[in-house]
Amino acid sequence: MATESNPALASLPSSVREIIELASQRDGGIPFRAKTAHVHRTWAGTFTSLPELYIQPESIPEIQKVVRLARHARRRVTTTGCGHSPSDITCTSSWLVNLDNFNKIISVDPSTGLVVVQAGIRLYQLSDELDRRGLALPSLGSINEQSIAGAISTGTHGSSIKHGLVGENITELKITLANGETLSCSPEDKPDLFRAALISLGALGIITEVTFKAVPAFSLAWSQAIDSDRRIFEQWEKDLWSQAEFVRIWWFPYMRRAAVWTANVVDPVDLKTGAVNHREPPTSYYDSWLGYYVYHNLLALSRWIPHITPWIEWFVFGMQYGFRNGEVTRIGAVQPSQKAFLLNCLYSQSVNEWAIPLHKGPEALQRLGAWLQNLKPGDPGYVEHGIPYSAEGLWVHSPVEVRASDSTVYTSREANTRPFLDPTQSDGPTLYLNAIMYRPYHREPTYNATERYYLGFEWLMRELGGKPHWAKTFTATQADLARWYGDDFQRWGAVRESVDPEGMFVGPWHRRYLLEPLQKEKLLPLEEIQQTTKNVPARQGGGIEVIGVQNVIAPN
Repeated sequence: MATESNPALASLPSSVREIIELASQRDGGIPFRAKTAHVHRTWAGTFTSLPELYIQPESIPEIQKVVRLARHARRRVTTTGCGHSPSDITCTSSWLVNLDNFNKIISVDPSTGLVVVQAGIRLYQLSDELDRRGLALPSLGSINEQSIAGAISTGTHGSSIKHGLVGENITELKITLANGETLSCSPEDKPDLFRAALISLGALGIITEVTFKAVPAFSLAWSQAIDSDRRIFEQWEKDLWSQAEFVRIWWFPYMRRAAVWTANVVDPVDLKTGAVNHREPPTSYYDSWLGYYVYHNLLALSRWIPHITPWIEWFVFGMQYGFRNGEVTRIGAVQPSQKAFLLNCLYSQSVNEWAIPLHKGPEALQRLGAWLQNLKPGDPGYVEHGIPYSAEGLWVHSPVEVRASDSTVYTSREANTRPFLDPTQSDGPTLYLNAIMYRPYHREPTYNATERYYLGFEWLMRELGGKPHWAKTFTATQADLARWYGDDFQRWGAVRESVDPEGMFVGPWHRRYLLEPLQKEKLLPLEEIQQTTKNVPARQGGGIEVIGVQNVIAPN
């Protein structure tokens, strides 16, 4: 009978099918929109998993039904959006929930700017809907593919010392917990749950609704020029980061150059009167399909001839930004904010990003550059890097993305608006350094280049007091993170344990970083355990397939 009602679920164990069928007879016809044989793959193709069920609910009652069924079927639940994180945080062999069809604007209050949305709405959809209503998000990261729930759950940020995390304007959340109940939380109502959910990492429940404060729609006048990194370091403590509302930098370690992008909000009166008009930036071969494939194939070639990597950096980015330095390289545009913020991520990639104090930026980049180039005393740009690993024969990709924020502008512990797991500085501006290694045609760089690069990069970030970006690739232990976050780490853990004592939303990634090391007697009843991994051939998308096993302990 179960298979006749929903043939898509015929491959499930009979006990699970019976639970689903019985619930469908008793719950008044609430749909259970699930299918089997779904392949989940991260955007970069770094990780793959085969969930037992892939579920796309369209209402809160449907989400609550998913959670209740999972509890009865003794299954872990994972939530995913676009899978933009290159890590395995969204991988599961159990039940995978996607909220792409739970993506509506619920309400907009033009007088206050307060907007309530369903949590599955993607940032590009949200930006378009807000723009139609004359509103915008105050700040965005470099991409807009994530769902709003995914963006806030991992601490997404833009690049401005006048703004913090993208989630800093959130005033209320709704979250469906492991007991099937949906609760609201805010700085005033259940503040510990609110602070934990602002960076939940998917381990507390399913975020269902987000209330945030939008701002009037705005456009950005931006410009960009490339110069020597020495000039950037000289300007660092003067006005490099305060010269405009939004500033971001791309640093090229072999050329020792940096592209600086700055943007300011355009006075809407100037746009209305025609004093300022929207205009697109100039394009070059790099922006065309030709540039895309030239660069991609050069990266692929460098897998076999790694020592040409510095030449690729010089050629590709010289063609894009110019081979000279200074004002002659400057370009600019005037674009709506939701377009101006965006960056083309190009190809499959591994990314490792850390947050350090802003004032340590020049030291970090100079030491990293000296290590990567194997500089010796007397060489131009030499500093003592101190990194205890050899970079001999190591060639890395460009650029290093350099961004800044200041979470102290709008959020604080005292106001119950700072997430427990906020990696930014609590006493001033934060610098983010993002080390990229491309995977041309879904193939890893050769000679363990990514692993060697990240080993030295992370060592330096740790010494400079850094914390890793939650959504990126990093290595750390639960003990490391507990030490770095202190009491906030313990408070987040206490909230997680109170709302999900059986571990319905806990998987291998959470165990690795947030819970105590794996011990059989300490496993949570519904926790998913990583059983094994295997490499996926590049012709099938590459990366690593993660295979989990459900730790099923029957309820008392």
